[in-house]
Amino acid sequence: MKIGVLGSGNGGCAVAFDWAKAGHHVYMFDFEKFPKNISTISENKGIFSEGELTGFAEIKYAGHDIKKVVEGADIIFAVGPAYSTQSFGEVCRPYLKKGQIVIVCPSSCGGSIVFKNALGLDIKNEDMIIAETSTLPYAVRLTEPGKIHVFLKLKGGLLLAALPCKYNNTVMKLIKEVYPNMESAKNVLQTALQNANPVIHPSVTLLNAGLIERTQGDFCFYEDGVTPAVGNLIEAVDKERIEIGKKLSIHVIPDPVLGMRQGYMKDTTYFKGYAEAPGFKGIKAQSKLDYRYFNEDVGYGLVFMAELGKQVRVDTPIMNAVIDIVSVLMKKNYRGEKKRTMDCLGLGKYSLKELEKLL
Repeated sequence: MKIGVLGSGNGGCAVAFDWAKAGHHVYMFDFEKFPKNISTISENKGIFSEGELTGFAEIKYAGHDIKKVVEGADIIFAVGPAYSTQSFGEVCRPYLKKGQIVIVCPSSCGGSIVFKNALGLDIKNEDMIIAETSTLPYAVRLTEPGKIHVFLKLKGGLLLAALPCKYNNTVMKLIKEVYPNMESAKNVLQTALQNANPVIHPSVTLLNAGLIERTQGDFCFYEDGVTPAVGNLIEAVDKERIEIGKKLSIHVIPDPVLGMRQGYMKDTTYFKGYAEAPGFKGIKAQSKLDYRYFNEDVGYGLVFMAELGKQVRVDTPIMNAVIDIVSVLMKKNYRGEKKRTMDCLGLGKYSLKELEKLL
């Protein structure tokens, strides 16, 4: 198959490497303002990987020509942070054809809807299948341009939902070769809620803010950064997320339990589960607070979950407290920016029953 990968960061390179290693023709795109990695991949004609996925994988094309990447692609993966999803959709808009499949990976809370909106399509339009995953299938970091270290490829606990969900099986059949443990979600609200990044990253970053600023992140984010008290905050945020799911008749798996299924963890507690997780071992902290663990996981993820909670009448005082404190630290109004809410996705006007039929 021809596989298009939008994005040349950690996740994009891991997706591209994995599919190319499986024997598919992979074409990569990134915007001209991100030239370093994509140009190195082009020069090397592929990607090097170490860790759980090893070797060299040939990439057929890596560059800034979006038409060359998406035209005739059997699957297109949009792999990047939440703020990239709309831009990827907009740049694809002139070239995508009826019947093509796009997977936003990870969703970062409603990414498939954002992508569909960027294409100028109504949420009910079925000309193209836009799907999303609950999380990235890998724990991965770029070690240098064109080279990645894959700490873990998830063993399970990875959810996918198409928009609408009646196309789940269509997408699942195409990706099972590379992602045999992918599971079908009820709908995109389940993939959004099962995204654990807003539960974990802001809590650990917030309670290690001083250490990050003093050391520029010279410590291991999970092994050193998660203590019993930090685990308590993660747990409190997670409990609110689970309650939102219950109101939507969605079973949200507690994150340490999900971490066991994914292969990250060997303990289901909110302290040791993270601090002693084999899948997180050696992952360094970020060098500054102005990073996606706040800007994305609070500004998009926690704000989305808290606003969803308000819509379905579930109180989220801990989520709200984290949003407010992080907003003070960063001198930003994450809640006021409304980067990712039910209203901005066009879903705020629907009742719970209407959402079930729509999604």
